[in-house]
Amino acid sequence: MEKKSRRGLLSKGAVAAVAATGAAMLGKGAQAQPKLEKRSPYPPPNPPVARPMYSRAVAYGNMLFLSGVGAHYFGTIEEHTKTVLDEISKNLTEAGSSLQKCLKVSVFLNDLGDYNAMNAVYRSYDWGPVPPVRSTVAPASGIPGNSLVEIDVIAYI
Repeated sequence: MEKKSRRGLLSKGAVAAVAATGAAMLGKGAQAQPKLEKRSPYPPPNPPVARPMYSRAVAYGNMLFLSGVGAHYFGTIEEHTKTVLDEISKNLTEAGSSLQKCLKVSVFLNDLGDYNAMNAVYRSYDWGPVPPVRSTVAPASGIPGNSLVEIDVIAYI
């Protein structure tokens, strides 16, 4: 009689169990998942730009990824933060989401010394009962376009 290894028996058994579970699920009316595609979350007219560098937002399934928003004018960190968060809120609403549906927020400050002032404005917005996770950094070379703050978010629709 040939000696069989436990590993061989376990892996054959595991494959059989997975196959049986999959067959049982399909037999009970399980449906194949729809194909997910990257798409613009905004309704037409969303005029196409000839070879854009990046999208303002991309939806994938019910996930929404919003591009960074900055405030490109002379002003204080408080003014810039309010402008940026108002624009993000507007973009989320247009895409069928909201600040309360944000899962992750990334804040980029031109000067880390502006953290407390930015945070005071950030706290004044309604992020819902479970606020999003957040990262705050100050890139060594600053923010493009001379904005004092840039923020991007990941949310759901």
